[in-house]
This record gives sequence, structure tokens and C-alpha cells, in this order.
Amino acid sequence: MRHTIIASVENKFGVLARIAGMFSGRGFNIDNLNVGPTMNPSMSRMTIVVRGDDKVLEQVTRQLEKLVDVIDVKDIRDEEHVDRELVLLRLRAGSETRAEIIQICEIFRAKIVDVQPAKLIVELTGAEDKIAQFLELMEPFGIEDLIRTGKVALARGK
Repeated sequence: MRHTIIASVENKFGVLARIAGMFSGRGFNIDNLNVGPTMNPSMSRMTIVVRGDDKVLEQVTRQLEKLVDVIDVKDIRDEEHVDRELVLLRLRAGSETRAEIIQICEIFRAKIVDVQPAKLIVELTGAEDKIAQFLELMEPFGIEDLIRTGKVALARGK
């Protein structure tokens, strides 16, 4: 089972290294890690996706809460939340396939952000399953390269 944890941390040198060290030192694997600034310049927000049962989640959460630079830890599995991922991919797109690629991009609301004579760079944001379906459809055209941000998530609030 995959768990999404959101941690608010102090925006200081070495915080990411200490958190990554805590995970590796205890044998927890990080499926996905995304760190970014918040509206408060002294804080950053980490979205961490880990794989394991409830016991693993509880251990990870407790260990994170013990770290000095961690302000707040929240498992959002049971909360209403919005999560998204961004992917950029470079595709082979000759004249014989370009129209079909553009049509699929329109269906998925993907944006073509760069056009070359035989290549396209496409941007897509959405839930992980949407991204996976899109990539599956793009595979036959020839994905030359891609980069994914990993999941970012935000609780909806009450």
C-alpha cells in the first residue's frame, strides 16, 4: 500500500539530507519525494510517498516527528485532498504521426510546449493514473525522454 505524507519542515541547510538519512538508516524506501517552498519563506513542504503497511506508516511518521527541523507531519490518506503530478516528455513526431499525437494531447488536456521538425515536447499535469494512461498511449510513438515531478498533494481543509 502507498501512503502519502506531508511534512512541513524548516527551510534550512541540511534538512533534506537529515530526512533522507532517517529513511535510509531505518530501511524505509521513498517511492516519491517532492520538496517546495510555502508562503512562509522559513518553511518548506515535503510530499513523501512511501510503500508499506500501516505499521510502516506509523514508524515513518513517528521518526519524522522526532526530527528537530520537522514542524508538522500529516498522513493524508484518510483526508480529502488534491494530488497532482507533472510530466514533460519528448516524443518522436514526424508528419505521419503528429496529428494523432496532437489529438491524444487534446483529449488529455496536455500542452505541446515545444515543436521541432520531427519532435514534440509535451507537458501534462494530473493524477498518477491519468499520467500512466497517457504515457501508455504515447509509448508507440517513441518517447525519447521524460521527466516526472512526483506527486504533490494538499489537503482540502474543512
